[in-house]
Amino acid sequence: MAIVGGGISGLATAYYLSKRGAPFTLIEKRAHLGGVIRTLNLQGCLVEAGPDSYISVKPWARDLINELGLGGEVIGSKDDERVTFIWKAGRLIPMPDGLQFMIPTEIGPMISTPLLGFGSKLQMAIEYFRKPPTEPLPDRSVAEFVRSHFGQEVVDYLAEPLLSGIYGGDPEHLSVNAVLPRMVELETKYGSLSKGTLDARQNAVRQPPDRTPLFSTLRNGLGSLVDSLLDSVAETIEGVRGEVEAIERAGDRYRLRVNDDWIEADHVVLACEAHAAARMLNAGSQPFDPELAGLLDSIPYSSSMTLALAFDGKDLASIPQGFGFLVPKRERQQLVACTFVGNKFPFRESGDLILVRCFLGGAGGEEVVALDDESALQVVLDELREKMDITAKPVFSAVSRWPRSMAQYTVGHQDRVRRIEEKLKQHSGLHLVGNAYYGIGIPDCVRMAKEVAGRVLRS
Repeated sequence: MAIVGGGISGLATAYYLSKRGAPFTLIEKRAHLGGVIRTLNLQGCLVEAGPDSYISVKPWARDLINELGLGGEVIGSKDDERVTFIWKAGRLIPMPDGLQFMIPTEIGPMISTPLLGFGSKLQMAIEYFRKPPTEPLPDRSVAEFVRSHFGQEVVDYLAEPLLSGIYGGDPEHLSVNAVLPRMVELETKYGSLSKGTLDARQNAVRQPPDRTPLFSTLRNGLGSLVDSLLDSVAETIEGVRGEVEAIERAGDRYRLRVNDDWIEADHVVLACEAHAAARMLNAGSQPFDPELAGLLDSIPYSSSMTLALAFDGKDLASIPQGFGFLVPKRERQQLVACTFVGNKFPFRESGDLILVRCFLGGAGGEEVVALDDESALQVVLDELREKMDITAKPVFSAVSRWPRSMAQYTVGHQDRVRRIEEKLKQHSGLHLVGNAYYGIGIPDCVRMAKEVAGRVLRS
């Protein structure tokens, strides 16, 4: 058994195999395990270099955390401070109350918000009377979908910044069926997204109030999840540091060339980026499966960078009371988003230090990832000076780059994944898991890992 990739998908697969005593070889080319999950402790501050949390309502990450004995370490976001600002026309404007993603559910806040103009507000009101489609609609871009319901300004100042922050993607290319399936269901049933959302809220009122925080993480950072997974598989793992150069079929088994040597396995789990899996399957004088490799390589990826900065609290006049702000593409220079870490999660800042995390890159902005640390820091400081009047020098900063790490679910994604599934049926013992297929978040990756491990064990 060989697992290629030591991110959360590969480590979770390893964990579920290890629970049943199944031995495996884990192959990872990076210097550290955990993939994009990496927690740093800098001058007493807890800094996440990659994701800082997971969506609480999806149960699979929490189930794994509980199994590992870390349930008591789970902390939720401070949702009483869950305000997100949008940068528009030279100022930070809070997103109006009552929005569910970009769907309005309260009249007053939408009327009074300066984020949208009168025309957009009128279209949002008219949308309530929209009728359901008479036949199923084809997959469309998120931008086309949102534009048809609420207009271009909602695309520009809600859909685009929100999806840039989550997917690092462009709504003009992202698939609405893959990215916003719940909204497609509402459109199909009600026609109006607002009407469908309000109906769902009325049904929810009859249930006990859900006090689950929107985001959850671990008190000592998500890196402690990686450490716990590694401890749990220590007795069954054989680790290999290196890059898989090619994959071959050898009878009913597989051979993987790593560091100019060969590893044999009856099952291979490719828990790496789809483009990396494509390269392995298309390498050598006799490529394993060029058609499958082509399908995998057709899944686009974007690159991103996080830059954490700690400031002395005495040097800052104030931090807005909220989780942070987003910068729409129409207003963007380089900065995509900024999180006020202490407002979002407790136990992250030390003493009088105030920690902010800035995000750069994403679809259309990948060139910024190539900047050296000093240049990237200057870009961020210039924009923080403009947007938050921060003129102080940071006590410390930390730059983390994630090239081609964010899978993009572009229009036709679900059909593409179905074709990949059909090709996999021709290769018994070959499995795919990761954020390129059925969900980008940590819970989705854990769910897929558990499913793949179950298929391996049953066979």
